[in-house]
Amino acid sequence: MNQDIAILEVRAAAGGDEAKIWAHDLLRMYLKYAERQGWKAELLDQNILRLKGPKVYLLLQHEAGVHRVQRIPTTEKHGRLHTSTATVAVLPEVDETAIFINPSDLEWQFYRASTQGGQNVQKVSSAVRLIQKSTGLTVTCEQERTQYQNREIALQLLRQKLWDRQQAAKASQISQQREAIGRGMRSEKIRTYNYPQSRITDHRLNKKFYNLDKILEGELERIIKNF
Repeated sequence: MNQDIAILEVRAAAGGDEAKIWAHDLLRMYLKYAERQGWKAELLDQNILRLKGPKVYLLLQHEAGVHRVQRIPTTEKHGRLHTSTATVAVLPEVDETAIFINPSDLEWQFYRASTQGGQNVQKVSSAVRLIQKSTGLTVTCEQERTQYQNREIALQLLRQKLWDRQQAAKASQISQQREAIGRGMRSEKIRTYNYPQSRITDHRLNKKFYNLDKILEGELERIIKNF
């Protein structure tokens, strides 16, 4: 398990289109933070980052969980405050030998990429959808120009998801409480971002942070150093 590499995935949850915008805002925040840290950031898919740098996983692991935002969406005509959520998953890069994947348990699907790219990306079926039949886990990748590259990334992402499942299962056997507190599971609401008051509340630390706009520009050090 390489702790100098982290796979960070942000997904929209409750809140419809506003949740999708919020997920994009969070992804941008982590990109800005990575830039401040001097880490190398690579977009594996539209909502997945591969971050490389000293102790990157150790620094980001507590970001995993539900991030709630309270703000007035730009599409809101009556000025009403909306609450939306997005989930963040943070996983270390898992070695191939750590997780066995049976090739006969995999279903591969190939399609044309919908992302912006060169003509070759749009004309050939370079994008990949990988399904593990026994678990139903599905990952997609369409960022790279070749099918081979996207296949490799899809396998890596599946390996990460399987590792995460294993760790969650082990933790639940020990203690449900320790799982929630120690690992910041995705089902746990860990943080609320309140735009009208320019305030962030971390519910695990029971602590408030202000100047929300600066934190969303990547100044996460003030929060992360508390873990």
